[in-house]
Amino acid sequence: MSRFLIYVLASAPLVAALMAASPALAAPSLDEVIRGVESAYGRMTDLKAEFNQTSFNKSLNSTIPAQGAVYLKKGGKVRWEYTEPTRQEIVSDGKKLWVYTPQLNQVNVGEAPEALAGPAGSFLAGLGKLHEHFTVRFLNPAQPTDADGNVVLDLTPKQSLPTLARLILALDPRTWEVRKATIHDQFENTVSMRFTKLAVNSGLPDRLFTFVPPAGVATVPLR
Repeated sequence: MSRFLIYVLASAPLVAALMAASPALAAPSLDEVIRGVESAYGRMTDLKAEFNQTSFNKSLNSTIPAQGAVYLKKGGKVRWEYTEPTRQEIVSDGKKLWVYTPQLNQVNVGEAPEALAGPAGSFLAGLGKLHEHFTVRFLNPAQPTDADGNVVLDLTPKQSLPTLARLILALDPRTWEVRKATIHDQFENTVSMRFTKLAVNSGLPDRLFTFVPPAGVATVPLR
């Protein structure tokens, strides 16, 4: 499976959090943060953002930087466009998944993984019920905000997942938008992401979440 696809599946819950936006109170309590995220999240229908990503593989002691853009829509629709380090597009309409790698002149096609549909994996499902699916606390209860003034949450999934053992989110207290996130898996690998140029409910068309291979591109079953 593509390393980028693995990162996408691992980062699904954090991108769900991206879609939460609501006015914040001054110095909100943990319960107020949770209510704000859950309430605002339910009003989101789509999102687009640019991202910078750093992935650390503990067993190989290697770090891979990446960047690109992400588009999300309710119904399990996702589109990741990686521009660095290798061009790649990962697209799903909620039922089918395409992984297009121009460098290989091929597109891998298969059924959308279950991870994109479940509460911990769906970009528009899991964090709508944040408290139901995660154990939530401030990363530092004595100092709930980071140096940038973001509220920092430490989330542990209530259902054990190999790709998600822990999720750290830094949220803008004025909007509840996620600015930074770090995913920890059960093997102590991490994926850290920073999001910019967020836009919600911009009316992303469904055609953005399907893929038509360019002429001459080989189609290969996704395994």
